[in-house]
Amino acid sequence: MPTNATTEAITNDPRWSLLRARDPAADGAFVYSVRTTGVYCRPNCPSRLAKPENIAFHATPAEAERAGFRPCRRCRPEAGSPASERSEKVAAICRLIDAAESPPDLESLGQAVGWSPAHLQRTFKSVTGISPKDYAAERRADRVRSALAQGGPVTDAVYAAGYGSSGRFYNESSEVLGMTPSRYRAGGPDSRIRFAVGACSLGAVLVAQSQTGICAILLGDDPEVLVRDLQDRFPAADLAPGDPDFESVVSQVVGFVEAPELGLDLPLDIRGTAFQRRVWDVLRQIPPGQTLSYTEVAERIGSPTSVRAVAGACAANRLACAIPCHRVVRNDGGLSGYRWGVERKRRLLEHEARAAEGDRR
Repeated sequence: MPTNATTEAITNDPRWSLLRARDPAADGAFVYSVRTTGVYCRPNCPSRLAKPENIAFHATPAEAERAGFRPCRRCRPEAGSPASERSEKVAAICRLIDAAESPPDLESLGQAVGWSPAHLQRTFKSVTGISPKDYAAERRADRVRSALAQGGPVTDAVYAAGYGSSGRFYNESSEVLGMTPSRYRAGGPDSRIRFAVGACSLGAVLVAQSQTGICAILLGDDPEVLVRDLQDRFPAADLAPGDPDFESVVSQVVGFVEAPELGLDLPLDIRGTAFQRRVWDVLRQIPPGQTLSYTEVAERIGSPTSVRAVAGACAANRLACAIPCHRVVRNDGGLSGYRWGVERKRRLLEHEARAAEGDRR
């Protein structure tokens, strides 16, 4: 007979709260058995939940069956988890894209894994955060970067990577490489980046500009640390202190950092993976004085399960305020990590909130 101690042990188990919530995320993590029926189920089984004193947890279906329980006919816990099966098919799609000489279309990918094109597009994006097309573009860019780094002819690298024409690649080369292919092949030694360190109410601010646009806005307390950070981010570039004419650029950026709500009328050099750029695009749409949670950002890019990856994209941002990662907060509204310090994040948000309130009056 079950005892009070048995009931207490079950309700104190962290798996009990997941079971009560029928949390889909727990599917595959464990199964539970019911003493009175002799069956075991998935955590998100739609059957009526038994009393805790009649429940036992098991790490795997095999463990539950060794204990003498049979699988539930309703949730089929002995079969593979839908989430794991979905992930396995997405991994298979990634392998197909990686192996293809040119990006496969949705129909051929769908036929290979037994999904319709629409379902494939939706599911792939929900798991990875990007579409199959964006994934193929990212892998193609990786291949051309790798080939160029080996010093071979640009044309050979372009076609070997799967670009249909050199013209198409050259149209995308600035976004893919951040410089011309010939410069990238040479390791970027003549990719000149001007920089200078100024001061603002948040401390020191380093501003760097490539031939494309502002490529870094870094905040901190120690100018030397900021310069070393810039060197680490652009190890192959020719870093040169800005001349007197560059002071006006720095002044514009400092003014923007002091008042982000005014906007920055300077071109930006944004480099990142396809997923990072999707996250950063959402961040740039958040108005000053407002915030989104990491979960909300993940939902807006169509990948609600990619919350941690969203946080990683925020951490990889090197354009403080211009890509306003400070406007992303925890689900409860609390301030989480900020690569330039949580206190700076707090001050930026407080300033923007006051400015937004003033505009409404």
